[in-house]
This record gives sequence, structure tokens and C-alpha cells, in this order.
Amino acid sequence: MPVIETELNDRVLTVTIARPDKANSLTRAMLAELAAIAEKAADQGLAALVITGAGRVFSAGADLDEARAGLATDPVWERLSTAIAALPCLTIAALNGTLAGGAFGMVLACDIRLAVPEAKFFYPVMKLGFLPQPSDPARLVALIGPARAAMILAAGQKITATEAASWGLVERIVAADAMAAAVLELTEAVRAASPAHVAAIKAMVTRQPR
Repeated sequence: MPVIETELNDRVLTVTIARPDKANSLTRAMLAELAAIAEKAADQGLAALVITGAGRVFSAGADLDEARAGLATDPVWERLSTAIAALPCLTIAALNGTLAGGAFGMVLACDIRLAVPEAKFFYPVMKLGFLPQPSDPARLVALIGPARAAMILAAGQKITATEAASWGLVERIVAADAMAAAVLELTEAVRAASPAHVAAIKAMVTRQPR
């Protein structure tokens, strides 16, 4: 079974991190594959790109063995988030569960974030002795402000989905069995529009910095 699954339906490309037995932790090969998918998607005339996970965790971040071997500071994380942020289509993170560590980067780079009620959010770089990926702090601050970003990055707090929604880190809390319908609703308008129109409106509303 592939650990990165893709499905294209009505100009919506859904990318699923499918390593649930390892809490969808990310290896360098997985990150490079995700980045390549996002880079290629820029020229596919997509209406939307959706990123989700299999099982009950979106992603635990870096695979621990590879993190100790240097993955935590590998530029592939930044390559992935940059590619997602640059996409001309709508990008949605459909968080099926907890979001941790370096996996924040791809999610912060998306336009819209949905999360199940059970999701938790934490980025333990202070505890682990690493720096966050270069663009992550600025994107996090743009969404939730410097004090709340410090709660996550400096104070190492684990926050709930309810807190994440009240802070503006996620746009909606959606039950797991309603996630597919929620994504379908959010992509209805872009699926009916031309790629050029989607790109033009996204360029006008895209959050900074990119």
C-alpha cells in the first residue's frame, strides 16, 4: 500500500497521508513525494487541493528515527509548504485528527483548515531543541497572533480543536463522518469556475506571508 495516496475527482485532488500504523509520521521520501505532487498540481488546472490523513491522526510530524538523523532540519519541509502556498487553486487541510510538529507547515500553507473535534495541536520544537521550519512562525502569527503563536511554539502548549477554532487556527470543526461533505460544499464554487477565475480570486484573498 502506498503511504501517499491521491485521488482526482471533478478537478479536486485529494492527497492522503496513509501511514496510520505510525501515526502518519513523515519520512523524507514521503515529504519529497508530497512536495512533488504539490509542484505538479500548479499546472493541472485544479479547482482545489485537499490534504488529509488516514486513521485518527493527521500527522505526528517527522518520523522519529529520521528526525534524529537530520530530517527535522531538512529543507524538504520548506519545499513542501512553499509549493502548497504557491498553488493557484483553493487548498484545504481536512484534519482527521491531531496535528503535530513539522506537519504544521503544510497545514499552515493551506487556505482553509477543517478539524475533527478530537484533534489536538502541538509543535514541540522548544522541548525537542529544534527550530520550527522557516516560514511556519510567520504563517502561524498571521493566523493567530504573536502571543498565541508563542503559546504553541515557545510554551509548548497542546491546544484543543475548540481552542484552535476560537483562535483562528482552524476555520471549522467538523465531525469525522461529515468531513467529506464539508469539503464537497467548500469546493462547490471553485469546481464550477474556470482555473483562471479561481486563481484570480485566490490571489486577491490569499493570506500573507507567502
